[in-house]
Amino acid sequence: MNPGIVRSKRAGRSTGRGAVRWVKEGASKTHTVKYHLTFGRRYASVWAAAVASRGPLHAPPIGEEIPRDTQRHIRVSIGSAEAQRVDLSPLFTPLSLRSATLRNRFVLPAMQRGWGTEGRPQPRLADYYRSRAEGGIALVISESCAVDHPAATANRFSCHIRESTYDAWAHCIEAVHEAGGLFFIQLWHEGAKQGRRDAGVDPVSPSGLVQAGRRNGDPATPQQLEELRDAFVRSALIAERAGADGVEVHAAHGYLLDQFLWSETNRRDDGLGGDDMADRVKFPAQVVAAVRAALKPSMVISLRFSQWKTIDYNAKVAQTPEELGVMLSALEAVGVDVFHASTRRFWEPAWPGVDLTLSGWCKTFTDVPVITVGSVGLTTDQMASILRESEAEATGATGMRELLRRFEAGEFDLVSVGRSVIGDADWVWKVRDGRYDEIRTFTNEDIAMEWDSSELERVKKLRTGEIPPGA
Repeated sequence: MNPGIVRSKRAGRSTGRGAVRWVKEGASKTHTVKYHLTFGRRYASVWAAAVASRGPLHAPPIGEEIPRDTQRHIRVSIGSAEAQRVDLSPLFTPLSLRSATLRNRFVLPAMQRGWGTEGRPQPRLADYYRSRAEGGIALVISESCAVDHPAATANRFSCHIRESTYDAWAHCIEAVHEAGGLFFIQLWHEGAKQGRRDAGVDPVSPSGLVQAGRRNGDPATPQQLEELRDAFVRSALIAERAGADGVEVHAAHGYLLDQFLWSETNRRDDGLGGDDMADRVKFPAQVVAAVRAALKPSMVISLRFSQWKTIDYNAKVAQTPEELGVMLSALEAVGVDVFHASTRRFWEPAWPGVDLTLSGWCKTFTDVPVITVGSVGLTTDQMASILRESEAEATGATGMRELLRRFEAGEFDLVSVGRSVIGDADWVWKVRDGRYDEIRTFTNEDIAMEWDSSELERVKKLRTGEIPPGA
């Protein structure tokens, strides 16, 4: 141990007690001091609780903060023996999905980087995916890729999966495979959330609703529904030809297929909507069934869904666990191999009265693997980062203990880690080894730099209702 170093544990913003080593300057003898620790963004402010002995670097009196000039001479290590004792080996066991095998349980979810040019992923996106696979991620899921449909998105930063982008995606997939990872392409359509009318294409959605009382476009006709289904199939086949190990159907966060699942946005009276989940799930199930029929048997189909929406954090697709069961059963029956249960915070119970997360409830209704996701390794949710509302703190070993506890309780099979892995490409290996002090903590700028600030302001105003969806 080097002289002048205080070693302590870190637990995000929380406070805790820990045995701290206080090493005398220029002396070989180590003096042990106990402290009450209050953690800031990067380093701790150390408060004396009991002093066993003092050396030339005097510990402060009880209840007194170490002066900043003194702190400059003391490096506070976020890692500790206690943190390193978190045994994460269960999360480093393999898992088979159809004919593919994941080397561990860590997934990079679809995270929009804004690195698309005319729908094509830029070369740096392949480098980004490769580095995360090299850093321990077993499965990389591409950012949301607009399917081959004219109304899929009007966002100029988004990537597309169509014939003209095939080769660029093949390059991304090859890069991940070379690094030992698997790769899925996420199939996405914005539906009624499709941006500006000046893009020249009207939005297509189940009922022309972004949420209750907020219109954008007209309800899709039967012919338009067939065209939407075929667009998902077309893009899935391109993903397969590009070498992907699977596809993920995006049915979350208020986008097209989620608009069918959510009663507020699906008021159809043709047997595909209304108050009954068994009706609302029919069109998403038709899409999955068509994709499954078109792909070769080895291709995996994941389906990402959520309760919350970017415009309504309290929304619920399934009002009860029973409704969730109806939805999952219908989708599993037509070919879903993996459910990706998107939440803002992975540890929060899905319904009051039972300490069971959304992924945990999924495991009670389905036999297929389930992915959990939501603020893994961080204290704030992704929307706070996207909208630049607050900076996240790292949760360190404390967060990993909770993740491990729920994994060992059987609540999920895989875990998606987005922002933490964007912040540090080697995050997976570092948490495996307990090297929390070496992790570069994610900052909002890590995902905000490539997005036009005017677009972010527009998202904020859409969420608050200051502007209509099609503006």
